[in-house]
Amino acid sequence: MDEPGKRPSVNPLDKLIGLARRGGTIRLKGLNDRQFTAVSAGLGLVIAAGVVLAAGPWDSGQRKAEADWAAARNGTGGAHHEPAGPDTAPSAPPVLSALSAAVDNSAPDARTAPDGAADTLRAALGPLLKDPALGTRPAAVVIDTASGERLYGRGAGAPMTPASTVKIATAVAALSALGPDHRVPTTVRASADFRGLVLVGGGDPTLDKAALRRMATDTARALKERGVDKVRLGYDTSRYSGPARHPIGPNENIAPVSALMTDEGRLDSTDSGPAPRSDDPAGDTARTFAKFLDDAGITTGADPKPGRPATGSRKVAEHRSAPLSALVERALTNSDNDIAEALARQTALAAGEPADFDGGRRAVTARLRTLHLPLTGANFADGSGLNRKDKVTAGLLAGLLARAADPDHPELRPVLTGLPVAGFSGTLSDRFTGKSAGTGLIRAKTGTLTGVNTLAGTVVDRKGRLLAFAFLASGTTSPSEAQSALDTLATTLGTVR
Repeated sequence: MDEPGKRPSVNPLDKLIGLARRGGTIRLKGLNDRQFTAVSAGLGLVIAAGVVLAAGPWDSGQRKAEADWAAARNGTGGAHHEPAGPDTAPSAPPVLSALSAAVDNSAPDARTAPDGAADTLRAALGPLLKDPALGTRPAAVVIDTASGERLYGRGAGAPMTPASTVKIATAVAALSALGPDHRVPTTVRASADFRGLVLVGGGDPTLDKAALRRMATDTARALKERGVDKVRLGYDTSRYSGPARHPIGPNENIAPVSALMTDEGRLDSTDSGPAPRSDDPAGDTARTFAKFLDDAGITTGADPKPGRPATGSRKVAEHRSAPLSALVERALTNSDNDIAEALARQTALAAGEPADFDGGRRAVTARLRTLHLPLTGANFADGSGLNRKDKVTAGLLAGLLARAADPDHPELRPVLTGLPVAGFSGTLSDRFTGKSAGTGLIRAKTGTLTGVNTLAGTVVDRKGRLLAFAFLASGTTSPSEAQSALDTLATTLGTVR
């Protein structure tokens, strides 16, 4: 049964509309057409965020699970979160003006913004970045999404471990390569005589038992129409290649990566947070399918074996996943590692690469390069951010979010709509207090490994600008203090005058 989402005690939409009206009163006079559009867009996104929040709990949320290499080795460190999921947000319309080419400038406090914006942000953010809670290597970038101009940069080009904020890169690459409407199929194929069946995995980690049962029912109907009531059953996982185990090893935060699995390989009734995982998710799925076939009157006999469909086989049943846009939103909102790894492999398949960790790395890198993003020093060792070999820069993370806001790339909008909302949803549901000025206004992806804390997202500032930001901290010693410092940085963006 799905976990209910947390509802605020007051309607956040009322507060957001009030804020938008006050912002409109202050800013609309004397603006030219472009400025008016930018301001209106920013205020519209504030109200849109409120509409999403007011809609209530999301009935298909998955889990938040972030772990680290050290935790996998010695059982200490890392962080786990079990947030409630939000409603799936509607894709935002293309309301922002074109984004200029991203600037790959690693100089601290880069001055590229007009009207004293850089000076204002330097004065506001500079002292906050000196907080010892942010460790030894804090980095920050802020971009005005309407103009593409960098308003602030500190350590912008320094490659750092992103933890789960790397999922933003994975999501952008997948949406760019496949489009938001792409669905991942799971099929059943029958031999020419209909006495051999193969369950073929396409790489959908969200496949559930209800879908398996429907496929079994459809398969049984097709067999009975041909007078067949006994079959040999096999299963095919060949769409993915390479090692199934993530480099962190067996871990409750991620199942073995397989093209065929049910409910992310979970062995309990949970749909979020760490959970015991199957060592053989494909075999377990095939055995469950065999049971459903038996229930539908088709005898399968021996346990299903790995194998591929015979030459001349035909499809007799199929299930397609939710659209890629919805998978991306779930992966980002709840920091879902299994979906993120699937997105990386789907990107690899679209690029003609092997669907493994190395193929995903090459495919994601190549796809982001076509979007003219600053990739110097970037390394996408996995799709989820569990691997400490992942490296990105603050400039790249902020640039990814700015590109997702670009009206020339509406296919990337689910990256923005999937970001958790401060104080209300996903991995930000237990961050930002009710009195925080950022509550309900900041949307951001979190990242947590031992000694690493990151936050990247969007916020509308007091001038009506939609800002994309990325804050990365390395060498942190207290996750809670580091998260609080990051939250303060993001809140400051939305409140500084």
